[in-house]
Order: sequence, then C-alpha cells, then structure tokens
Amino acid sequence: MAFHKEAHQRLNYLYQAAHCVLSQNPVNVELARFYCFTQKTIAKRLVLRQDPSVKRTLCKKCCSLLIPGVTATTRQRRKNGRTRFTVMRCLSCGQSKTFLNNPDYCLWADRPEAQMEQQKQPGLQDPGTSAKNKPKDTKPDKSQSSKASAAQRAAST
Repeated sequence: MAFHKEAHQRLNYLYQAAHCVLSQNPVNVELARFYCFTQKTIAKRLVLRQDPSVKRTLCKKCCSLLIPGVTATTRQRRKNGRTRFTVMRCLSCGQSKTFLNNPDYCLWADRPEAQMEQQKQPGLQDPGTSAKNKPKDTKPDKSQSSKASAAQRAAST
C-alpha cells in the first residue's frame, strides 16, 4: 500500500506542477501538457483511479489542463428548457466535454454507500459473531426424541 501512496503523491505533484506552470506563464501550455500526459501515463500503467474532479480538468484528447479562460472556454447550455449543461472546450485541440449542471446531483464517489469502510461485507462479520464462535444448531436425533416423547407419555398416564 505504501507504493500506491507514493504513486498518488507523484500524481498530485505533477497535477500541481501543471497548475503552477500555467498560473505563472499561460504561454507554457506545452510544459503543462507534458506534466498532465506523464500523470495520465503513470496512472494508466499502475492502474490507479484518479478523482473525478481531477479527470474533469484534463482534456482526454491532448492531455491539456483545462482552465477556463486560459486553456478552455466554458459555456452554459440548456436542453429542453430545464436541463442545464456546462460545456468545456479545449483551446488546443477543440475537444469538448459536457457536464450535467444539476445542483442536486452527487457523484457516486461522494455517496456514503460508495465508501468501503461503511459497507458491511457479507463474508466479513464482527469477530464476536463469526461462524466459528456460533453454536451449531443441533437437532435432536429421532431415536432420542422418540424415547423422550415415549417417556413423557408414560409419565402423564
């Protein structure tokens, strides 16, 4: 697990470096793109999932960091009069991303049932109630139960 922690720290560092490069000089798009491409390559090679907020700010086509007004344009669109969308368009390659703009929407990763710690797994139980500690259901043997019932009948008469 320590290996994955170091990998996530490296991905975080590359993402922050791309932001710093663009905030200092918006002309350095190529250097920021290189950092984002390296980040994406490492995550793919190690099969690591990135946070949706990070993935939303990266262009899938050219690996450019999408910052509104600097490397991307942002527009609000409506469909059918009610549904609102945010459309981000990369200025480097022209690729666009569309996001549902619903204030009530919650990502799956942010929901409580998505967290592994809160889920009760069927195979894992509390140590006090494990299958080894539970007494087995013992059904009386038919010969013993018939003897007991015969004894009860004899005692009642």
